[in-house]
Amino acid sequence: MAERLDCAGLTFRQDYFGDPAGWAALVCLLKDIFGIDIGPLQQLGGPDPTSMPFGWFDVEGELAANISAFALPFVLNGRIVHAAGLQSGAVRPPWRGRGLYRDVTVKALDWCEKQGFEAVILYTDKPSLYEAYGFRAIPLHRYEGAAPIPSASAAPARALLPTNADDLALLQSLLKARSPVSTSLAVTVNAAMFLINTQLDPDVRVSFLEDKQAVIAWKINEAGRFSILDVVAAEIPPLAVILGGLAITPASVEVLFRPDKLGWEGVPQQLESGTRLMLRGLGDVTPGFPAMLSPMAEF
Repeated sequence: MAERLDCAGLTFRQDYFGDPAGWAALVCLLKDIFGIDIGPLQQLGGPDPTSMPFGWFDVEGELAANISAFALPFVLNGRIVHAAGLQSGAVRPPWRGRGLYRDVTVKALDWCEKQGFEAVILYTDKPSLYEAYGFRAIPLHRYEGAAPIPSASAAPARALLPTNADDLALLQSLLKARSPVSTSLAVTVNAAMFLINTQLDPDVRVSFLEDKQAVIAWKINEAGRFSILDVVAAEIPPLAVILGGLAITPASVEVLFRPDKLGWEGVPQQLESGTRLMLRGLGDVTPGFPAMLSPMAEF
């Protein structure tokens, strides 16, 4: 039997990001439940302007339950899908078991349908929770292999700091004009998520290849494995050029999306992660090649 809604002492609010107190309540909820701080997003251009939050607030203004929807068009098998994403789904422990999360989820999905989105995607470590709403898991694959010889003609890259005003303006400009990083599975617009993810993971480096007008989000570990998380550019440069610009010769390469635009072929590997990408809509379609969304697009 479905949980009955018990919202005694709570007030439902929608579209509250324009209220500083409402936004602060969401920041607090996500910090308390997941240990992540999205507060810096306000200094990085603010939340996605298409965001539509749905939340139950107590009398003191604390957010008891929330989920947010936002426009997230993505490419799947060469076609742009008019899709929405769901994120920031959480319920405080004292308010669990009252039907609040089901309520905000249904409200968010109803809003997505009224907006005409043909699909909805989300990330979760509890996939069974969303199967009842018509979501299904999409298999995800990363690629690994030997590094190509770095291009000797590549111009040197420079580090970008999203917290620097000039670097932030450059990033925002490039994010608006970016091409999908893959034709198999990739977001077309994800500025807010890209920017906040630069702050959530201290190991992520962001570098700018000026001659290619390309931003590279990457990591390298102590064993010399180079991980490329995302490329933001109107035209994706080859991996050899990227390595040349970064002036590194890694022991191995890991690409966290399908590298069909990188001029490099790796071996697809099933992504080992407790977090699953879930899709609602589009029938039973899946990526035609092993692929995954860039971690910089995770939400």
